[in-house]
Amino acid sequence: MKRIALFLLTNLAVLLVLSVVARLLGLDQWLAVHGQSMGGLLVLAAFYGFAGSFISLAMSKWMAKRTMGVQVIDPATTDPTGRWLLGVVEHHARTVGVNMPEVGIFDSPEPNAFATGARRNAALVAVSTGLLRQMKREEVEAVLGHEMTHVANGDMVTLTLIQGVVNTFVIFLARVIGNIIDRAVFRSEDGRGVASFATVIVLQLLLGIVANVIVMWFSRRREFRADRGGAQLAGTNSMIAALESLKRVHEPLPTQQMAALGIAGGDVGGGLKRLFMSHPPLDERIAALRAAAASPQG
Repeated sequence: MKRIALFLLTNLAVLLVLSVVARLLGLDQWLAVHGQSMGGLLVLAAFYGFAGSFISLAMSKWMAKRTMGVQVIDPATTDPTGRWLLGVVEHHARTVGVNMPEVGIFDSPEPNAFATGARRNAALVAVSTGLLRQMKREEVEAVLGHEMTHVANGDMVTLTLIQGVVNTFVIFLARVIGNIIDRAVFRSEDGRGVASFATVIVLQLLLGIVANVIVMWFSRRREFRADRGGAQLAGTNSMIAALESLKRVHEPLPTQQMAALGIAGGDVGGGLKRLFMSHPPLDERIAALRAAAASPQG
């Protein structure tokens, strides 16, 4: 999932930069002296954690454009494909009640799409050239409906809040454990030596990986909801057909697509692997849509 992958990588980078800057400026030492209590440490961890998360959110559109090479479609374009994409997204935006997002295309042979942005009324929706080549138009409309549902539900903002909480406890536990290791192993008098700082950085990385299980769980739940939104906007059959098109692409080489991006989600993984999947297996998503369509409420 491209927007999730970019967000998590940016968040991790921002956290590490904040930690290093605080160390170089002496902020760590000052806060340690003036906030020895667990409560003070938790406040410090929350500051770092939510700052990293919200900075990542603010950078999300810029990062997506830079890293994916997204070419935003000019609203005045005369290109037929561009005009059609803008028309579909505009229709979906009106239906779900959000402002028209930026719409872009990025060069990739894989059928893919993603939506990102700090606010639901200032989002970016992008599709790959591979998706436009390999899917029928009604399937692309469903994919765009899926992404616009993410936008309308404010999934990036909710993800940011969850990531902020996760970051807080990662930083808190890393510093507590780092302090203990520094005292026990390196015999530091106050537990704030150089070894403690190095240990904290390593622990933040390791605990951050484990904590991402929570973020991935949230992501998988939101994918089911976005699928339902795509079905409502473009039709259940179109949404199922789009997922089946993805399944045909990913089934021949499942391991290659385990870390599927955008709307894609490979039918691979079980046990521990599943915990780190940003998307549910495609068979589960298709089955969920069919079950919803068959139910009285569907």
